[in-house]
Amino acid sequence: MSQGVLGFKYEEEKHDTGMTGLAGLPVYLDLMKAMGLQEKIGHHLQVKQRGWTDAQMVSSLILLNLSGGDCVEDLSTVQKDEGFCKILRRVEQQGMRRAERRAVERRWRKERWRSVPSPSAVFRYLSAFHDADQEMNRKEGKAFIPVPNEHLRGLAKVNQAMAAFMQKRNPQKTATLDQDATLVETAKRDALFSYQGFKSYQPLNTWWAEQQVVLHTEFRDGNVPAGYEQLRVLKESLTLLPDGVEQVRLRSDTAGYQHSLLRYCEQGEDARFGRIEFAIGADVNPEFKKAVLTEVSQTDWQPIYREFDGQRIRTNQEWAEVCFVPSAISHSKNAPVYRYLAIREPLGSMELPGMPQQELPFQTVEVDLQRYKLFGLVTNMDWDGERLIHWHRERCGKSEEAHSVMKGDFAGGKLPSGDFGENAAWWWIMILAMNLNTIMKRLVLGGSWVSRRMKAIRFSLITIPGRIVERSRSLIIRLVKGHPALELYLEARRRIMAMTPVYG
Repeated sequence: MSQGVLGFKYEEEKHDTGMTGLAGLPVYLDLMKAMGLQEKIGHHLQVKQRGWTDAQMVSSLILLNLSGGDCVEDLSTVQKDEGFCKILRRVEQQGMRRAERRAVERRWRKERWRSVPSPSAVFRYLSAFHDADQEMNRKEGKAFIPVPNEHLRGLAKVNQAMAAFMQKRNPQKTATLDQDATLVETAKRDALFSYQGFKSYQPLNTWWAEQQVVLHTEFRDGNVPAGYEQLRVLKESLTLLPDGVEQVRLRSDTAGYQHSLLRYCEQGEDARFGRIEFAIGADVNPEFKKAVLTEVSQTDWQPIYREFDGQRIRTNQEWAEVCFVPSAISHSKNAPVYRYLAIREPLGSMELPGMPQQELPFQTVEVDLQRYKLFGLVTNMDWDGERLIHWHRERCGKSEEAHSVMKGDFAGGKLPSGDFGENAAWWWIMILAMNLNTIMKRLVLGGSWVSRRMKAIRFSLITIPGRIVERSRSLIIRLVKGHPALELYLEARRRIMAMTPVYG
């Protein structure tokens, strides 16, 4: 009987073949070993006492993220990959003495047959990250952030170790921190409504631009404003920066326009880093508009250019310095004085005769019958205005691109539970997977791989078919003849082997 329109059929193999569809994923196991990642997970979490270890649980979910799975149930698909599971079992026992192998076996009440945890085991594990006592404080209309329990704090420490490993292999003296929140839409019953009008969670992320990693994340309900307690989050992020960092700069959108945050940075209140340079979006309120209209003349406006194919092309945007002191700090003689920049962009005709004026999602100002979009920027840096504007906009290009990667390329866009703590753990583990992939791209693969998105990584590196062959107590992963991934794997493994384990 024909199965379809074309002349081919699908059939199940009658015998085990040792095939895998994830021939590139073991290279990540190599990297995790070189980083000492499993040891760090076991040291900082200590959730599990029997059965699956913390390292096995978290590593399985990291590998799930890398392979393209976006829900707990996808672990069942990984379990069906006979070849990859064979590699996992061998890797787990590598280097173990007989007594150590027996100790691992004693963790199980029954004989273990799975290579990755079952979905039900993962849900039980994630429940340890949830604090039910704090649930009553999560209410619509009230900004509340549950205090992370010791296990969630353990995931943060694992991520800190990963950032330290990256820093030791790629030292950077400057840390440009981009702080921004992102909405994760969900249909979970207990999720709260965001300012956009849909149920969501709204994690606040701190992106380290020079290393291209997420340094810190705080999982939050959707009704918590992006800038809520942002200064506290900045202080926590600063403690996570590894040795070797000497200077910190901060970028944020208008959510970070808080005078307590600006003052902390300008007055050098951080004991380790002192004065922190910043560029933050400023609120375009009536007093700022008035300053733009009264203090800035037409000749003060300077064009903004962009680079394209090595040429500077003038845009339709302009910038100008604004003499502006917010009323919120004008009463204090000791208040810091900041630079304010205004950016304007002319609007075309958006209104029809006889129609009421349309309400726009951005602030505008009118000069000589020309209506402009108006944006503000506050800084304590002495850079040229145009350079500063372009530097601040790099936040939009990279840290916000990272949000798309978190929710689309990895499993951050599909949360597993209605319990806040379980979702927070799921989000943190996604961050670990994302940072591990960054380390792979930047320290191991290099070159054009650094800028590739996860779709290209999976297509060319991870989801390659191979056959697992056992020979002389060794496992061999065989690819089809002439496959270009073979040289890639060999070179990647050589580079990883050259990395002496660094535990930072």
